[in-house]
Amino acid sequence: MNTIDAAKRAAEIASDKLATDIVLLDTRQVCSFADYFVICSGETERHLAALREAIDEAFSKEDMPARRHEGTPASGWVLIDFGNVIVHLFAPFERQYYGLDKLWGGAQLLVKMQ
Repeated sequence: MNTIDAAKRAAEIASDKLATDIVLLDTRQVCSFADYFVICSGETERHLAALREAIDEAFSKEDMPARRHEGTPASGWVLIDFGNVIVHLFAPFERQYYGLDKLWGGAQLLVKMQ
């Protein structure tokens, strides 16, 4: 799976698991450590855990396991690092607080799903 397909797949899985406010950013022109960010919100700690599990499971089946994870569902923020694709899962408050959508505002918006 190439990088853009992996990013789209992560957004698709998040949508299937009822994540909200899903954004796919092309960060190649503004970021040196990743090509794409997928940012989305889950409503509860359990929802964030289910999103993480679903994305991890699907990518593992594609022989593309995560390089690392940061954060926890209990903290309201989970990062899944697939190398050139980074997935950010946020609880609503943490998403607003950290403002990654605005921080990376120079990135090209490829997908936005409410």
